Amino acid sequence: MGRGRQKAKATKQAREMKYFTPATDYSALQRELSGPTSRPSSRYPEEPAEPDYSAYEDKYADQFGDDDDDEGNRRAG
Repeated sequence: MGRGRQKAKATKQAREMKYFTPATDYSALQRELSGPTSRPSSRYPEEPAEPDYSAYEDKYADQFGDDDDDEGNRRAG
């Protein structure tokens, strides 16, 4: 297929996809989005409590300084 025919075919397919309007069943969409009313709305009714991490907050702050660079620990080579 020549280059012009290939481009024309691609343009035709793109136009068909752009203006394609399938029939939409809005009542089925509403049923799907709302879901059954008898079931609970959440899969997990109670969220687990987040553990208390305050004991670990500054556990190692006394052992290590606030220096971000390691220039003093490097060996001269």
